[in-house]
Amino acid sequence: MSRLPEDSTKRALPAEPGKALLVSFGFVALLYLVWFVDRIFPASLVRAGGIRSRDWSEFDGLLWAPLLHGGWDHLAANTVPVVVFAFLAMAGGLAQWADVTALIWILSGLGVWLAGPSQAITIGASGLAFGWLAFLLVRGFFNRSGGQLVIAGILFFLYGSMLWSVLPLYQGVSWQGHLFGALSGILAAWLVARAERGQVRATRWTW
Repeated sequence: MSRLPEDSTKRALPAEPGKALLVSFGFVALLYLVWFVDRIFPASLVRAGGIRSRDWSEFDGLLWAPLLHGGWDHLAANTVPVVVFAFLAMAGGLAQWADVTALIWILSGLGVWLAGPSQAITIGASGLAFGWLAFLLVRGFFNRSGGQLVIAGILFFLYGSMLWSVLPLYQGVSWQGHLFGALSGILAAWLVARAERGQVRATRWTW
């Protein structure tokens, strides 16, 4: 009989930082590749793949919008937060990160499709960034992890001002994407903690 480890839900940093860095930088490299391709070819990916709110013919835009950026400044502004947040969000492992990312990706896009301005095309990875940030800020409370709360405090100090843009304060900024991204991240943190607590209770002892 052996007792299963219980610290995986409370881990504050990735157990395999090299792999986590590779994935986070790889994702950013994909964003730059898409941006580069969009600059070369005359058929704009931005116009073809953005989110057009409440337009059923463009509903699949929510699948592609996080990969698209309107310009260099837009992409550059998202680069560091995406790398940092994606890396830290892999503390629970790559599989958990993929689940969390998929949830944020779909729900933030759906929120923009439902609540975004009808005449705008919404693009960019900032919804993902806000989702990961919110996930990282609240996971320590759900998991009762001191280490995760320390990371949350550091992130709030460094990036807390970003949270103002979940409100309709800035022209040309998709506050809907930021808001629904953040709400999706909170939901993801709660679901992960709930699922893993149940798994630990069910398999705490193995024969």
